[in-house]
Amino acid sequence: MSIEIKMPALSPTMEEGTLAKWLVKEGDTVRSGDLMAEIETDKATMEFEAVDEGTIAKILVAEGSDNVKVGTVIAILAAEGEDVSAAEAPAAAAPTPAASPAPTATAAPAEQPKAEAKPAAAPAPAAPAAGGNRVKASPLARRLAAEQGIDLATLAGSGPNGRIVKADLEGAKPGQGKAAAPAADTTASVPAGGTAPSQETKAVWYDESIPHEVTKLSNIRKTIARRLTEAKQTIPHIYLTVDVRLDALLKLRGELNKSLDARGVKLSVNDLLIKALGIALEQSPKCNVTFLGDQLVSYSRADVSVAVSTPTGLITPIIRDAAAKGVARISTEMKELAGRAKENKLKPEEYQGGTASLSNMGMFGIKQFEAVINPPQGMILAVGAGEKRPYIVDDALGVATVMTATGSFDHRAIDGADGAQMLKLFKALVEQPMGLLA
Repeated sequence: MSIEIKMPALSPTMEEGTLAKWLVKEGDTVRSGDLMAEIETDKATMEFEAVDEGTIAKILVAEGSDNVKVGTVIAILAAEGEDVSAAEAPAAAAPTPAASPAPTATAAPAEQPKAEAKPAAAPAPAAPAAGGNRVKASPLARRLAAEQGIDLATLAGSGPNGRIVKADLEGAKPGQGKAAAPAADTTASVPAGGTAPSQETKAVWYDESIPHEVTKLSNIRKTIARRLTEAKQTIPHIYLTVDVRLDALLKLRGELNKSLDARGVKLSVNDLLIKALGIALEQSPKCNVTFLGDQLVSYSRADVSVAVSTPTGLITPIIRDAAAKGVARISTEMKELAGRAKENKLKPEEYQGGTASLSNMGMFGIKQFEAVINPPQGMILAVGAGEKRPYIVDDALGVATVMTATGSFDHRAIDGADGAQMLKLFKALVEQPMGLLA
């Protein structure tokens, strides 16, 4: 009996994802534990393993398909001894999410190019037109043809049932055939059930007369946009700023790196700041909290989320129990987590959670900035570059290496005085860094 392979939930909060890449093809034999596909969630690209053994009979959702709901049947596995050609897709699996955009999601049609291009994709039979002479083409092909002034009626389609796909436009020259009118361009790219944006709506968002490129947002970027918008709209931020002298920390870092060289460990300033923030949070429990409306969660351990920039967006791998770990271990863990973050290979438990965040833009020469709180956390510390500045040292004007740190606090849960106390502790730990080794 054939086995339905369904879109898995790869994190506790995952409701849908992008089937980024199939690692198997129809006819392949798989065993339990074999990698079958790469799935892009809202935070990372993760590998999906086979649970059962058998032969891939049908692939129902093409790679590149967006907004595939958890539980959607994405492939059919023929059990051992079963006739692969006899395996049939369940009726419920035919209209995959890629073919059914919500009426209000006007950008969705342009986000399904690859799903249309695969012969095995189930949505293809739904493409026949309402009119008798309508040219069959994928939404992406229609948009590109309109931009380049190519008449789709002059092209032969290589997709399912003769549908024109992106690849068919590659041989056509810009300006070939008749150019679609702007109004027809927008409407033509919307499948049955979709809603096209008006020219007035499009004009509000961008000026098409300027040379430009439209890029589909990754699931990670969509999540960043949604969460940070919610954070700024719902969390009353209070910002507190302090200047911190770095000279003693830099001297200690140099001495530690000499002693750790044989172990292949090289501490960064950020590693030491993670440790300092962890200790400051544990010593300031009123800042190590989550606000829940009518409840307040107070944490007894400081798990520091550290902002890492990746090609697909910002992600925050977590150093668990930062106050209790040695700086060498923090450094090793941070390098390993940051490396896998940039490859979109983090596990959910490695970036979900945390009690507070650290964002460091000093490597870009940024002097000071105010970061947006990462909910459900109660605070985030933004640190800038260390730079030589005039500074009062022992009641005399001198020159010191100074860094500006700004804490963003959820004012519903954290009073200004409590935030100030935490920053005072953080400043003291950095300026007298031997306490980081105790």
